[in-house]
Amino acid sequence: MKITKLLTSTVFFLTTIIGFAQHNIKIEAKLDTVHHIIKIDQEIVYFNTSKDTLTKILLHDWANSYSDKETPLAKRFAEDYKRNFHFASDFERGFTKIHTIKNKSQQPLVWKRYNNVQDILEINLSEPLAPNESTHISFSYDVKLPDDKFTGNGYTKGKNYNLRYWYIVPAVYDTKWEVYSNKDLSDFYAPLSSYDIEFTMPDNYTLTSGLEQSEQTTNGEKLIFLSGKNQREVKVYIQNSSNFYSLKTEEFELVTNINAYKVEDSIKLETANKIVAYLKENLGAYSLEKLIISNIDQRKNPIYGFNQFPEKFSPFSNEFQFEMQLLKSMIDAVLESSLVINPREEKWVTDGILVYLMMDYINTYYPEEKLGGKLSKVIGLRWFHAADLKFNAQYYLGYKNMARRFIDQSLETRSDSLLKFNYNIANTYKAGLGLKYLEDYLEDGTVRKSIKQFYSNYKLKLTSAQQFQTIIEASAKKNTNWFFYEFIAENTKLDFKFKNVEKKGDSLIITLKNKRQNTMPVSISSIKDDKVIHKIWVDGFLDKKQVTIKNDDADKLVIDYDKNIPEVKRSNNYKNLKGFLNKPLQVRLLLDSEDPSKNQTFFMPIIEFDNIYDGLTLGGNIYNTTIISKPFSYKIIPTYGFKSNALIGSASFKLNQQFKEYGWYSYKIGISVNRTSYAPELFANSFTPYIDFNYRSKDLRSNLLQRITLRSVNISRDVDVEVPLETPDYSVLNARYLYSNSNFSDIIYFKGDYELSKNFSKLYITAFYRKLFLNNRQISLRLFAGTFLNNNNQVNNGYFDFALDRPSDYLFDYGYLGRSEDEGLVSQEFITAEGGFKSVLDTRFANQWITTLNGEVSIWNWIHAYGDIGLLKNRGLSPNFAYDSGVKLSLVADYFELYFPVASNNGFELAQDEYGEKIRFRVTLSISTLIKLFTRRWY
Repeated sequence: MKITKLLTSTVFFLTTIIGFAQHNIKIEAKLDTVHHIIKIDQEIVYFNTSKDTLTKILLHDWANSYSDKETPLAKRFAEDYKRNFHFASDFERGFTKIHTIKNKSQQPLVWKRYNNVQDILEINLSEPLAPNESTHISFSYDVKLPDDKFTGNGYTKGKNYNLRYWYIVPAVYDTKWEVYSNKDLSDFYAPLSSYDIEFTMPDNYTLTSGLEQSEQTTNGEKLIFLSGKNQREVKVYIQNSSNFYSLKTEEFELVTNINAYKVEDSIKLETANKIVAYLKENLGAYSLEKLIISNIDQRKNPIYGFNQFPEKFSPFSNEFQFEMQLLKSMIDAVLESSLVINPREEKWVTDGILVYLMMDYINTYYPEEKLGGKLSKVIGLRWFHAADLKFNAQYYLGYKNMARRFIDQSLETRSDSLLKFNYNIANTYKAGLGLKYLEDYLEDGTVRKSIKQFYSNYKLKLTSAQQFQTIIEASAKKNTNWFFYEFIAENTKLDFKFKNVEKKGDSLIITLKNKRQNTMPVSISSIKDDKVIHKIWVDGFLDKKQVTIKNDDADKLVIDYDKNIPEVKRSNNYKNLKGFLNKPLQVRLLLDSEDPSKNQTFFMPIIEFDNIYDGLTLGGNIYNTTIISKPFSYKIIPTYGFKSNALIGSASFKLNQQFKEYGWYSYKIGISVNRTSYAPELFANSFTPYIDFNYRSKDLRSNLLQRITLRSVNISRDVDVEVPLETPDYSVLNARYLYSNSNFSDIIYFKGDYELSKNFSKLYITAFYRKLFLNNRQISLRLFAGTFLNNNNQVNNGYFDFALDRPSDYLFDYGYLGRSEDEGLVSQEFITAEGGFKSVLDTRFANQWITTLNGEVSIWNWIHAYGDIGLLKNRGLSPNFAYDSGVKLSLVADYFELYFPVASNNGFELAQDEYGEKIRFRVTLSISTLIKLFTRRWY
């Protein structure tokens, strides 16, 4: 043992003396499998490869990013609504406990947490470090590993260990320190280093890594020796029973545990060699002898679509699934281990190369593969346009999904500022689509050759997006400024259309319209008998441009026939030169993907339960929206209520337009109509034109939203001869301002309303605040205050009055199960509105003014205590003081909750008769509302 250590140390220090310009890191680590702690003694020989003299060194200590609920990682979890870290025990979270940091002379060095950030270290050197000189730093510290449920890294339930970011490593310094915190983005930016590691663990464990490896066992312990040069980072997997397998390809050894469901070993190796040969041809030879890929990496960055199907029901063969998963993982791992490029600032470079190569691989080996796999051949399903989509169409759909929602982001946006969907899918896809767009425009092999040259020139070297740009510009025969300074740097969307086409002799005079503010190029193709007979590229222009092409008796003209331009709208890309209809009408059953060559209308049968008066309803939804939203959309939903025995339903038409990137960035204008039962055998009809103006922060990860709404709510109700209505028909003009900033630990909400009707006008506000403290205690406060500016309604009719516990909802905003019920189960439904009281008191309405305060505090887990106080003022009466209190069971916060009254103006309610009728419930049955519960992590 001593001889081995002596030899290792000798080699380690001889390497530093020789002057190999790479950091040298030596680690002695011992794993404690009881407390999940790694005891580490570490030495770093740091080389100053910059031109500056350094007085301090910054290092990443990402193992300490789990240390508490206020680290950047913890805040990231909160932003993504991941609850498990906040509510985890201290033992489940990890940390770094540093004992000593010393120089070569074993003198203590002064250190601190850089800018008080928990996972970055700042060490003051005992003397300045000149360029091309080195310094020696030694560390002694313990790493408490986190539970792997947070990020996939740490200890597992089976006492296995997935180790990533488990040791201290220098940050990159070029002209400045490139440091940033762990935010679970797999974007560790570390310089290339040489490693010598001794890892001690119980002898019943197996260690797998991407380094050269040997081991020896003594006294019930296993000592693993790891070594490697030119390493970005060292991933280590320690298991009771290893599930890794080795594929010795023709170029290097591939070590992986990616699931290969029912794929034979010979096929695995054949597939790996196939991918390796492709990468060697299109990137160049891999620079290391061993490549490790874990299923954790694959799960965190899967091929979306594959992971939506259970393996037994996947529309793709096991072999194809394995090949695609291995392809993506291998390209990702090769780029990550070879290119030292800032992944937080310039992620688009590696993203673009990754997707470009994946698309090219499919075009090379599987050009006819469909996005739906075997489902594309199933009778019934094969009639859908989605069945015709090629496999590579997924990349355009992923990007367009965000662009149509107005939440796409520039490719130069820092990765930690991207929405989760953009980080994982949309921006990655957009980068690859951009390279395909550029390739189509250049009409030669410049992009392919530039990618290979960039990889060959800069593998295992510090590089940047600028160097990638320089290579492309040097080879391109056309101007590429639009690609780098508009497509990459900005977020202007693409949308071209034919403004006019005029036949003049043997020529076609085409007027193109660029509907966006950019100067990116566009292609036009002449189509005859569904074949391209002529194609031209038109350089970028603003507004309009006229071009002349030969009239070849084409059937139609198509913008971007090859679908290489990632436009947000392709439905205006067609111009029919023969016949009357520019695009034929297509009616389809159920939902389908958008077919830009058709005018699509869809029909979907629906069955649902809206209220107890209509009961079960059956009908259909006639609409034009596809999987991805459209600027103009309509829905016509006629239904039949089996209990009311009547035709009911709704319809809506809306136009959604964006005119800025942030600030007051969009407006929505529309009309909605609705017919529904509001009481047994009584119906209400509503007609509501409206316009919304929407505001958002420049930072799309911010949940700050503001909205101004102007609407006219017009209601007509059937009259019950036994219960005459004061105002069966009425119109209310409503102006509303909404401010909200909703996060995992803090929610702030404010709403102000002004209503004007024939017989009244009123003004009211709602303010809400919820806070989750570090000790897991949660409080919430809600204030409601409203006053009539004038009120000419009858005094005894409370229909338009402010309500203490159950509003009449005369604007029909709330989805009451039984809005006219005053007894029975549905009358106990609670909707947080107006007064917000849970108990039913003697005075329930106010026709002059009202002020209430609702409060809640968590007791334990999902059990909360609540209390409400308020003042109600009716004309001719003194203000009435009201209060209630009780216990709330928040089974799914804001979606399914139960309220148990304890005490109120009614007395001690727990001891009163018929207590079950006092219990209130809150339930959300709206599918669209429930979907938001899950999608808020992505958008």
